Amino acid sequence: MIAIAVAVLAGCRSERDRGAADAGAADGGAGAADAGAPEAAPPLVGGPEGPRPPAPPAEPRCPPEMVRVARRFCVDRYEAVLLDRETGLEISAFYPPSRQAAASVERIWSKMRLQLGDAEARQMELPLLPGWQKQREFEPRAVSRRGVLPQGYTTGAQAELACRNAGKRLCALDEWRTACRGERDEQFPYGPTYADGKCNVFREAHPAAVLHRDVTLGHSDPRLNLVRVAGAPLLRRTGETAACASAWEDDAIADMVGNLDEWIDDPEGTFVGGFYARATREGCMARVTSHDFTYYDYSTGVRCCADLRAPP
Repeated sequence: MIAIAVAVLAGCRSERDRGAADAGAADGGAGAADAGAPEAAPPLVGGPEGPRPPAPPAEPRCPPEMVRVARRFCVDRYEAVLLDRETGLEISAFYPPSRQAAASVERIWSKMRLQLGDAEARQMELPLLPGWQKQREFEPRAVSRRGVLPQGYTTGAQAELACRNAGKRLCALDEWRTACRGERDEQFPYGPTYADGKCNVFREAHPAAVLHRDVTLGHSDPRLNLVRVAGAPLLRRTGETAACASAWEDDAIADMVGNLDEWIDDPEGTFVGGFYARATREGCMARVTSHDFTYYDYSTGVRCCADLRAPP
């Protein structure tokens, strides 16, 4: 009986020990498996990076000579000079950009300048009209440049053609005013209220009064935009009036108020901004609607707009 009891106890111990061993083997097997599995390696310093998120799409931009306005459209930075579309020759800024009209103006004023004004005015010669402008037909192309005398004597139709030949267009009235008012949306390029001398407008003299002794006479005279008062020119070079700049982003548009009136896209005839001798304090809201699209005089100039361009 004692032998049987010992055997039973041994069997119990054996099963208990086996269970513990099995449990330990299971635990130990799991631990061994864990111990034997390689750990995830840390990223190598300077090693190749994972995939990067896609870059945001490039924003539409403007050509280099234009300024982006309200992220919606482009405006020429400066009032335009005109070039012959075919040859690139510069068109005289003092005559209409048309062979027939320029030749006619030169012929008329070679005589009229001797009949109007005082002795000093009569001695003032006409600016040169290049021979090629009298000899063949041509089409104007608008170019925006700093530091040049901008083109006057331009009809609305010629301004529209010049912009189109540059791959651009005339500005709509709301585009022009938005550009003029700048990011701060103020009535003047420099601020909310009129300040004398900030823009080249409401000058101390009218060129027709100087040359003809009458502000209403002879507005096709090629000499008008060459008149100087107290030694200073009435018409200034593009960008010369530094305070008259309509700010957009990190850039600015020059002379939207003053210097020359600028045609806009209105077949009925509208120009805006005021020229150097116009008696206006309306700034970006100045507008003249009393002439049709075929009108021109010394004060009517060109500035173009364009749609934004997709990045290359």
